[in-house]
Amino acid sequence: MKTIRSYVAGGWAEGAGKAQTLVNPATEEPVAEVAAGPVDWGRVVAHARTRGGEALRALTFGERGQLVKALSKLIHAHRDELIALAIANGGNTRGDAKFDIDGAAGTLAAYGEVGINLGKVKFLVDGEAAQLTRSVRFVGQHIAVPRQGVAVHINAFNFPAWGMMEKAAVALLAGVPVITKPATSTALVAARMMELVVEAKILPEGALSFVAGGVGDLLSHLEGQDVLAFTGSSDTAQMLRGQKDVVAQSVRVNVEADSLNAAVLGRDLARDSEGYALFVADVLRDMTQKAGQKCTAIRRVLVPDDMVEAVREDLSERLGAVKIGDPAREEVGMGPVATKKQQEDVRAGIARLREEADSVFGGDGSVAEAIGVPKGKGFFVSPVLLQLRDGKTATRVHAHEVFGPVSTIIPYSGEAKDAVDLVARGGGGLVSSVYSDDRRFLGEMAFGLAPHHGRLFLGSSKLAGHAVGPGTVLPQLVHGGPGRAGGGEELGSLRGLAFYLQRTAIAGDKPILEALFGNKPDDAA
Repeated sequence: MKTIRSYVAGGWAEGAGKAQTLVNPATEEPVAEVAAGPVDWGRVVAHARTRGGEALRALTFGERGQLVKALSKLIHAHRDELIALAIANGGNTRGDAKFDIDGAAGTLAAYGEVGINLGKVKFLVDGEAAQLTRSVRFVGQHIAVPRQGVAVHINAFNFPAWGMMEKAAVALLAGVPVITKPATSTALVAARMMELVVEAKILPEGALSFVAGGVGDLLSHLEGQDVLAFTGSSDTAQMLRGQKDVVAQSVRVNVEADSLNAAVLGRDLARDSEGYALFVADVLRDMTQKAGQKCTAIRRVLVPDDMVEAVREDLSERLGAVKIGDPAREEVGMGPVATKKQQEDVRAGIARLREEADSVFGGDGSVAEAIGVPKGKGFFVSPVLLQLRDGKTATRVHAHEVFGPVSTIIPYSGEAKDAVDLVARGGGGLVSSVYSDDRRFLGEMAFGLAPHHGRLFLGSSKLAGHAVGPGTVLPQLVHGGPGRAGGGEELGSLRGLAFYLQRTAIAGDKPILEALFGNKPDDAA
């Protein structure tokens, strides 16, 4: 059985504590083990700051872009191997695993191109120089330079490849070394990617460190130049944000947490329209892809009162065709959730929602028989579609995220204002989607929902067949959201670099500033 190790301070380190066994969530067979151990985290952080940070900052954005692009090619070259590991340790179907692995490679490729296009520069010029007094000689210029610290990344269990490399791509391009920590339960894919990176010798020593198991007192060694990025539950995020040294040192923190994402169907879409078909397909995909374990999955389905019966019938019919079982089998459309604890949490969450809603498909989430799996084995949950009894007074659906294949139909009047009010009860989200061909309705929904979300998806009949669904995180667009979603922001092409760069205003003599910074990024040195 494979032992997962940490890669820190330029070498592999195996934990000496009690080992945690990683299992195949479909069969419960052991696939690997990982043990946390005594680690000198001060030494690890110092090595990353000095060896990794100095080496990265010595390179231009263009040179760092080439490194990031090389990581993308490396992952793509080992795609099939990584997909197999994701199936074995993550409960992923092949399609789910491809979504994760290709997302990692694609984000790295996108940020590699961003760096290459920036060219031979080591800092970014932010805006035009501003005249500060009556004298034309006294001007101010904003620039952005790499912070001289480390980026600690703590990632979630659902996307071990994409989550790891999405964060690392931006930090490495910005010139900041990374200490990455995957969720232990599904760490096999991330661990193998780290092995590949070390074997390929693509990155300077210290540029990327890998933590297996717990982080010990790692956060106590962070200082004002360092950053911390976390994806996971809001409870854990609150704990991390409140760490004494994180607060005392004003460590930058970016959080992606819970999100009760919504899909809103407009009244204008007929049942036989392409826009309606797009809506149904997106809800179905988000309920079953990764067994609903996506931070961007659709949890609330808002449907005009007079269309509820049709939507309920169509979604139930499509869900009934999904085959559940061992994701290694080709005919299986949905595998298990990642862990036994996750299975228990999902079932408890369904019971909680059923206090205000009726189950119209899937009952309590129990699976009588999973294809290709011994009876009683595996962490399976059936897709569950609920419908609120009273959409106006229900509260649990707007307050509790069930992180699994569960969505709830919420009837509404069909008016944009009512839909906006209902969606806003979720307290802030990563992404919500609206499906309509009525431009007035789409406009009212877009401006009404924008303050509550990091991203919106406007689906229409003409967009059918031309767009990825709202559940796909794209490197060109920001990922994050206000309130419940954590208040963070990642990606968004150049926007994502801001978290790792220090913006500095420099005032001085205009000819000197022009000589130092120029008017275009390519003029900088």
